[in-house]
Amino acid sequence: MTLLNALLVEHIQSQVAFALEEDIGSGDITAQLIPNDQEITATIISREAAVLCGKAWVEEIFSQLGNRTTLSWHNEEGDMLEINKPFLTIKGHARTILTGERAALNFLQTLSYTATVSRQYSETVSNTQLTILDTRKTLPGMRQAQKYAVTVGGGKNHRMGLYDAFLIKENHIMAAGSIANAVNMAKEIAPDKPIEVETENLEEVSMAVAAGVDIIMLDNFSYEDMSAAVSKFKGQVKFEASGNMDKERLLKVAETGVDFVSIGALTKHIQAIDLSLRVSQE
Repeated sequence: MTLLNALLVEHIQSQVAFALEEDIGSGDITAQLIPNDQEITATIISREAAVLCGKAWVEEIFSQLGNRTTLSWHNEEGDMLEINKPFLTIKGHARTILTGERAALNFLQTLSYTATVSRQYSETVSNTQLTILDTRKTLPGMRQAQKYAVTVGGGKNHRMGLYDAFLIKENHIMAAGSIANAVNMAKEIAPDKPIEVETENLEEVSMAVAAGVDIIMLDNFSYEDMSAAVSKFKGQVKFEASGNMDKERLLKVAETGVDFVSIGALTKHIQAIDLSLRVSQE
């Protein structure tokens, strides 16, 4: 199970507060149809096989709604859920459960999807040297949450944002004048930060190696050119493949010897897991 760090815990608190404010606003008027002293039991199931992710968000939701419920998890974070088998039972104040239902399901269905896709990609290359990375192509406001979900599924995180590593792309190179100029400026600006350069051909790969980068991104390279780059410079630099990457291509990419593959689909192609909350009266 992936552990939550302190920064993510703080983010979950603020993210949940925003989600509840967005949904509840001035008050849940429909919940007022239910007697205030009514107690219920609710279970959540998945109608499809999925990797469970988002427990901390659900717990925070019901905590912020007043701790008037008891949550009993039947699966751990990162477990593969069985279809139509309850993975969470919630008991307690009926109004609280129904008010928190949608927000809880929204986080669970989104994060579990990301974790599930990450698991599928990671298992595809589990017997190779290839590491699956995410990208910054995340849902607005969900960056930290989705990147956490990627790790629950077995993938690894690329840079979190524009502040923790250099990724020098075509437009940066053009503005700086050359790969060498861009890399030299990066080393002056933040000498402790990793430097990655996106390349489009083998000539640019040679320039990036000469400039002393940490990682070279091979953008839309053919398998033959990937292999050539790795064969020539293996041990001097790490290589990352990108560009229209899918599960079918992964094993062929792994055969070239590159170290990483970055996949935007982990976090941008979202199709929510089909979850359902069922209620029984106490």
